[in-house]
Amino acid sequence: MMQILKVQTHRRGWHELTADVQKLIARERGCGLCQLHLRHTSASLLITENADPSVRVDLERWMARAVADGDPLFTHDQEGPDDMPAHVRSVLAGVQLSVPYENGRLLLGTWQGIYLWEHRYAAHEREVVVTVLAA
Repeated sequence: MMQILKVQTHRRGWHELTADVQKLIARERGCGLCQLHLRHTSASLLITENADPSVRVDLERWMARAVADGDPLFTHDQEGPDDMPAHVRSVLAGVQLSVPYENGRLLLGTWQGIYLWEHRYAAHEREVVVTVLAA
């Protein structure tokens, strides 16, 4: 099974996808792998803490320090000072995830959630390709 999950972002930040992905695999029986691929180069997919939002705030602060908007190092700035930094952030954090499932349930850890991390200031409609592979 393959479906495209559309995610409307509102600004730079985190958008939890765990429940949306869980709904897509709820009817799957047996075990297998749920593969997620983000079809963009200025946002990321990752699994991180979903209980304490300060974890995501700290990750954003760290990334802002590591890859600063408007850094004169970058020449690619056609869409503004967050253009090239968003691409670098995407490369560092990644655009693909694999999550095992069993009997319609994602096998995430207790404090894990699936997130789309928007790296641009502007709102975007993002597409996540979700492919469910049965074992």
